[in-house]
Amino acid sequence: MNYIIDNVFRNPPVLLGLIAAVGLGLQGKKIGDVIKGGLLAAIGMFILQQGVGILVGSIAPINNLFQELAGAEVAGGLNDGTFTAEFGGEIGMAMLLGLALHLLIARFTPIKTIFLTGHFLWWFPFIFVAAGVEGKLSGITLIVFAAILSALYWSIVPWILRPYVNAVTEDNSFTLGHPSGILALISGVLARRFGNKERSTESLKIPQGLSFFKEVSITGGMVVFLMFAFLGYTVEGAFADAGQPVFFYAINQGLMFGAGLVILLQGVRMLVNQILPAFQGISEKLIPNSVPALDAPILFNYKPNAAILGFITAMIVSTIGVMLANSFNIFGIMLIPLVITSFFECGAAAVIGEGQGGLRGAIIGTSVSGAVMVGLVGISALIYSNTIQNWILIFGGNDLSLWGTVSQYIARLLGAF
Repeated sequence: MNYIIDNVFRNPPVLLGLIAAVGLGLQGKKIGDVIKGGLLAAIGMFILQQGVGILVGSIAPINNLFQELAGAEVAGGLNDGTFTAEFGGEIGMAMLLGLALHLLIARFTPIKTIFLTGHFLWWFPFIFVAAGVEGKLSGITLIVFAAILSALYWSIVPWILRPYVNAVTEDNSFTLGHPSGILALISGVLARRFGNKERSTESLKIPQGLSFFKEVSITGGMVVFLMFAFLGYTVEGAFADAGQPVFFYAINQGLMFGAGLVILLQGVRMLVNQILPAFQGISEKLIPNSVPALDAPILFNYKPNAAILGFITAMIVSTIGVMLANSFNIFGIMLIPLVITSFFECGAAAVIGEGQGGLRGAIIGTSVSGAVMVGLVGISALIYSNTIQNWILIFGGNDLSLWGTVSQYIARLLGAF
């Protein structure tokens, strides 16, 4: 069981490659086409993962700098590694049981979503098991609790997001399977109310001399360059271990971020070209009318300018929010700027906002989402004080924080009986 979990379910390229192959096989394709489609889907997912890894690596030094400034060192028992070492069996069992329940929901209810974002098939049972431990659950009760909540999340949240994703993609081929759900919904609702679809982020009029800003990899790289340069010259000792002058270190990090975007988007295109047609076989033969729920970077391919705009807006708003929260000790714990969540979750929220209300909608929606993000991470960090607090401080501020917090209160009620 652990072998399957580690090498298939926690290995997105293998998982999606197998799903593509099964889908093509169900359509009666020739064996050569089945193998080709499966391998191309796996390669596309692998390329996407490498792009994500480069993006995260390029901004990780900023995240680490903020952690050092806040004095937030990872303590034993408070990170994903030590928690998984103790409760990995429960997480794995909850994942498998949750997947079975999730597929039953898709087969026998009107909610026809199949969650295919491989790594979050692990992380949601992870946070629900942690919530259960905080609520004093154990054994079979803990496993069933985390499995049911995981299955409900994988099924319901992507299904709710379908119309918002459809407004962006202009078709019904997939929905969003990512913990940006609550931030995307906030952005979409506000953008629909206060936005203006007549002016899009993707049709901004840029002077000829600045036309290079239309290339999202250049724009993103320049943003990251400016962030590193500003911090490097204003924070004493920042990036001292980089081994090169701040200016050139900032250039390299910006170039790395831009390269990561290029690689990520190429992987997205390859994956979409293979997994969506192949999924039709699963939808037609096994779970009629079902749609796949895919990772957030898939959306970036449709509105790349909105994704970068969301990242910038969320970083500004959330960093101000973090500074205010720390200054007034609102949560009783030191928060750090949410660089990773600002890019992936708020990038997705901006794309959803763009689909509902154009440029204005993307800005308004992401601004509010950025503020909500700070509140979510602060509350959830307190909730997870005995398990994964430092992990949630870095990767929270999203559905992991929201539903983890809600589930912890449910676990407390169950633990009282």
